[in-house]
Amino acid sequence: MALLAFIFLLALLPAGSAKSRHPPKSTISSPVFGPRQVYGVVGGSATVKCFYPPTSVNRHDRKYWCRQSGRSCVTDASTSGYVSSGFKGRISLTDYPEAENFQINISSLAPTDAGTYQCGVGVNGRGLSYRVTLNVSQGPDVPEAAELFYIKLRSTWTVTCSFGSEFFYLRKYLCKMEGGDCHDIIDNTKDDVIDMDFRGRVLLSLEQSPGSFSIMMTQMDWEDAGLYRCGAGEYGKTGKSKELDVFIYEDKNFPQMQSVVIATNGSSATFKCLYEPLKKSSTRVWAKWKSDKYTRIIDNSGFVKPQYEGRVAMFENPDNRTVTVILNQLNDADKGYYWCITSELKDQQSSAELKVTEGKPRLTGEKEVKAQVGSRVDLTCSYPCAYYSYEKYWCKWSSSGCSVVPASDLRQPGPEATGSTSNRTVILSFDSVTEEDAGWYWCGVKRNGLFGETMAVKLSVTAGSDAKHHPELLDVDAPGHAEFPNHVEPGPGPRGGAYSDSGVRSGAAPGSSDQGHGSNTLALVLGPIGALLLIIVTAFVIVKYRQMKRSDLVSIGSYRTNISMSDFESVKDYSASNSACVRESQETAIGGDEFITTTDSPESAAEAKKAKRSSKEDVDLAYSTFLLTSDSIAQGGSEGDGAALDVSPP
Repeated sequence: MALLAFIFLLALLPAGSAKSRHPPKSTISSPVFGPRQVYGVVGGSATVKCFYPPTSVNRHDRKYWCRQSGRSCVTDASTSGYVSSGFKGRISLTDYPEAENFQINISSLAPTDAGTYQCGVGVNGRGLSYRVTLNVSQGPDVPEAAELFYIKLRSTWTVTCSFGSEFFYLRKYLCKMEGGDCHDIIDNTKDDVIDMDFRGRVLLSLEQSPGSFSIMMTQMDWEDAGLYRCGAGEYGKTGKSKELDVFIYEDKNFPQMQSVVIATNGSSATFKCLYEPLKKSSTRVWAKWKSDKYTRIIDNSGFVKPQYEGRVAMFENPDNRTVTVILNQLNDADKGYYWCITSELKDQQSSAELKVTEGKPRLTGEKEVKAQVGSRVDLTCSYPCAYYSYEKYWCKWSSSGCSVVPASDLRQPGPEATGSTSNRTVILSFDSVTEEDAGWYWCGVKRNGLFGETMAVKLSVTAGSDAKHHPELLDVDAPGHAEFPNHVEPGPGPRGGAYSDSGVRSGAAPGSSDQGHGSNTLALVLGPIGALLLIIVTAFVIVKYRQMKRSDLVSIGSYRTNISMSDFESVKDYSASNSACVRESQETAIGGDEFITTTDSPESAAEAKKAKRSSKEDVDLAYSTFLLTSDSIAQGGSEGDGAALDVSPP
């Protein structure tokens, strides 16, 4: 009964995809790879290419070609120079370490050469080998051998299939062999992939040559190994197809790129693209995927798609040989798959899925700021406690990147970035904004050189509408009516002349011209200085008055002093803010491993308690000493006053 139920459940299971039905890594016994079948004709020749992992040991180890006989494998040729008597003068084995393969060439084929062979590395029968079947036939027609592809795990597979102009109008497709059938993955007649397991990581593009197309498949996994067919028409019915044999091997030095990026609506997402090495000549493109094409968003030549201006930037990191792409102001329309594409090193192309979830960005602030020329502008970016220990920055966006604005302590001209840990803000300040300052600015966080969340702010700068409302825009050097009292028209007169309060011009005698000129110059110099001193004194009095209003009178012995409570409040606010950030960062895990919480041992807890008690005792002792000293000073002062009163004047 149990057996019947199990069979019934198996029958209900849906037919798996080409990926899920392929055996996983555990079934791959050897990293050496070669052709499954090799075909040749009597008297002709055959070439066998075998691949091996690019390790230093494998590059220098022995390569061999042996014929399988029962459980043993008898060597026919090797890189040590050995050649069996049956293949003398008609076999060669050549190693190509840079290409990570070696080739066996056999000439003057005979029917007796047909059989099962192994190509391998090291010692015969030790596991680093691949089984190859050699077929020798009499006829002139030889089946086309499969094209071999030796692909690194998590890298990209690229292949071009050409069938001629007669197949130009036929359907183009890629399918994977499963038994005697070929499971469709993608074609050029549908808007999406056929097998959803390949969605977002396979692309079919028509080439300029008629009847030709290319296939790119990213994030190659163990299950992607196997036999494929690219073709024009319908497999097994019409058209033509080509066999592709794909083998996956693991390279420990090949970095693993993130395949899924999750970000919050309104926030930003960070993508990493691998480009090793970072060549100046190579084109680096970041694009959004569609099954038959990709939409270019940004590249390293300065191109940015118009609707992405101010939202996307590309940063090169030569140290870790990657390029970071940041996309901010996220919304639901940004969901999908994004590709890193390069004109060189095709295997380093990668893809990642962007998932946008509901929530609130952690970086907050005004997203659009408008200002007039000459005014002061502050762009404020607030961050949560989770980013307390992160590096914060402001940068100005352009199509070629985002240039970091220097901090205020660098004393460079232009806008300056300042930070406040007490209220957790980063401020970008413009003392006198200009039209050239208009544009997009990003506030962001970094940690250990890795880019994190960003927030974009658009700054719009307009010219002043009326000089009367903006006295700072007046040209003080230009003459005008405002320079003369009571609106009296200036007229010609002797040098050194002045205008009286009534507006009547008083001429100076020729003999006193120099004296009048000197007094006029002195008045012009001392007048502004006196006005400036008056403003400074007035401001000082106002500040002291406000401080006195917020002061509490504290008595210590016979002395009294005013201590401003605002000083205590500011320290209290900073302490509370800082403690909250430390407590939150210790109790909340950001990203799973952002912060590590440690627990004190009993010994360290006892020492801390002792230190606190000792510190409190020191404070109490110092305070008591201060009070005693104050009392003694007060008593001494009282005695001195009394003695002075008892003395009679002489």
